[in-house]
Amino acid sequence: MNERQGFLDRHHFLLRRLHSLTGILPIGVFLIAHLTTNSSLAWGKYGLRAEGHGVPLVDGGVMYFNKEVAWINTQVPHLLLIEITLWASILFHSVLGVYYATTGRSNTARYPFQDNWRYTLQRISGYIGVAFIFYHVATLRWGWTFLVPGGTQWSHEFSASTLIAALQGSTGGWTPVGLAVSIAYFLGVSLLVFHFANGLWTAAITWGLTISQQAQRRWGVVCSAVGVGLMLAAWSALGAVFVGDYEAARAVEVRMLKDKYGEDHLNEVLEKQVPPHAAESQASVLSTD
Repeated sequence: MNERQGFLDRHHFLLRRLHSLTGILPIGVFLIAHLTTNSSLAWGKYGLRAEGHGVPLVDGGVMYFNKEVAWINTQVPHLLLIEITLWASILFHSVLGVYYATTGRSNTARYPFQDNWRYTLQRISGYIGVAFIFYHVATLRWGWTFLVPGGTQWSHEFSASTLIAALQGSTGGWTPVGLAVSIAYFLGVSLLVFHFANGLWTAAITWGLTISQQAQRRWGVVCSAVGVGLMLAAWSALGAVFVGDYEAARAVEVRMLKDKYGEDHLNEVLEKQVPPHAAESQASVLSTD
């Protein structure tokens, strides 16, 4: 037994519980908040309340989503500290998860029961999920535009339109590479939701909260409901992006910026963030206001 195995074995009880805990707090809580915010692209008109009266459904989703993203990026206190905590938790959870997955044994070949398949899918979803999170954050947070079809750079001022362009592959509609990225998003988000919902079920066992089979079945129903709800949120967010129109979303965001900060501030933002090939369309939006 080498030194690393000795340390992990000595602290197995604590590390197992910390591993399950970091999967729920803060990673799981962030996943819930993130998917809820993104799904507002589909239902956000109703969140606007009186402000949404007379606003088309799609435009209302863009407006609400833009407001939420702007609040997160400009008003949430200690955002950098939150991100550092989140990444530290992801690193801890993923490293231990890989160790447990590579040292554990799946019985799907000899005992093809539901629990064994869930165990295997939990491992696979963990591997793919970490890679997807890295790509998602690197392209839409860190600005690695060389990994984005069409080189679109995400911006919180134009959150909906730049997200649409990034997943569709261009500012002018769908491209083959954009379709591939969108399929990867669909698979990545779906696997992350499964990983979290199934992880909730196993966490209760790890912490000794569901000892009997009856308790595990009841908790399984709750976890399944959480999984279905989050899956619907994830798919509705992606659906809104897939059918979204870049130019229409951009027009809504331009009007919002102009109404809130004035035309001078809007022009400053456009000079920094609007792609050159979109300048004409933005000029036309301004001229019609």
